Amino acid sequence: MEPIDFYFDFASPYGYFAATCIDELAARHRREVRWTPILMAAMFQATGGTPLPLVPVKGTYVLHDIDRTARQHGIVYRQPAAFPELLLAAPRAMLWIRETHGHDLAVRFAKRCYRAYFAERKDIDSPQALLALAAELGIGPGLEEGMRSAEGKERLKLANAAALERGVFGSPFVIADGEPFWGFDRFSQLEAWLAGGGVSWRYWARRPRIAVGAKWNTNRAVAAAG
Repeated sequence: MEPIDFYFDFASPYGYFAATCIDELAARHRREVRWTPILMAAMFQATGGTPLPLVPVKGTYVLHDIDRTARQHGIVYRQPAAFPELLLAAPRAMLWIRETHGHDLAVRFAKRCYRAYFAERKDIDSPQALLALAAELGIGPGLEEGMRSAEGKERLKLANAAALERGVFGSPFVIADGEPFWGFDRFSQLEAWLAGGGVSWRYWARRPRIAVGAKWNTNRAVAAAG
């Protein structure tokens, strides 16, 4: 079966939450995940949007909801010193790693970056910080040039353009069998979709709701699939 496409911005808290469980969720349904970094700045240019934390009134709620969501799902979250922030180096680095070292190592790097940024409050837009994180994974020479080069910048532009072409406009954004799911709070719908093999919405109406988050109830997921 086709992999599930997972789009995310490294500066997105909800993308971080999704990254803690997307692989586990997919594995329960014998699916793989294709991780692709994007820039929400590019999405906002296309849609006319604004980062939610910067929207008057709504921003205060969003910051509260981010903290509450992290606590609900047992995910370590410490708001970065600069937030929201445009992070360019991390996605460029990940795409270079994916091209030169393969998808699996690129995903490990993405997860390490997310943890560094949202749990350890490290500056992952610093090339030196990224090189240190990459070194933890055994990624050696070439990364700095790869993320600074014109080719590295072009990779990210192409990734953004391809995502927009598929209708991606937020982070996290998942496409499974052509079906789009926007937001971490849609992971229960994603789970049900995968459990039902992509059948109609009537399938979901007949099934009990499935919990969302980093700590999943596998028995309920299996029961829903049956």
